[in-house]
Amino acid sequence: MSGSSESDRENRTPATFETVLEAVASRRSWSSVTDDAPTHEELARMVAAAGRVADHSSLRPWRLIEMRGDARLRLAKAIAKASKDRKPSDKPLRAPLLIAVVVTEQKSHKVPRWEQEAVASGVAHTLSLLLDAAGWGVFWRTGWYTRSKPMRKAHRLAKNEELLGWLYVGGVPERKRSGPRRPVEPERFITVL
Repeated sequence: MSGSSESDRENRTPATFETVLEAVASRRSWSSVTDDAPTHEELARMVAAAGRVADHSSLRPWRLIEMRGDARLRLAKAIAKASKDRKPSDKPLRAPLLIAVVVTEQKSHKVPRWEQEAVASGVAHTLSLLLDAAGWGVFWRTGWYTRSKPMRKAHRLAKNEELLGWLYVGGVPERKRSGPRRPVEPERFITVL
């Protein structure tokens, strides 16, 4: 069986490719965002697309937890507890929308855990690309405490789940300019056999 059908190729025009290439190449992380955020409905539409990542056996070993408003305070307290700080962390309050990225391991003799984590990471990265392309500021925050007991409890994780981190989402500040990005030198990362 060859690659895609003729109708599939017709739907993927060079203009579509260039648009996607430009969106990916211009993506950046915004460590400072405004209080604007996409609605739940806008987010759901992007999650439906992001969920189309490569997924061996179509296990869908992931879920996302949407946190807004006071839900972020629960995370602030959990970070403090994991870090043995007295005062809640202010990190979760740096964006109006946090999206926890969770790998939900499925029993499979064909798909190992690392591959299931890769799928969850792929969903998160694709979602971050979509949010960026839609004009939202996004950055992915992780930390040693993602695997701590207070985080498990705060996110109500099941035994087969692990927290990978959070996408922090908000508006792009008007006066903030995109910082310089080092270009990727593809030949440094491509090996030809």
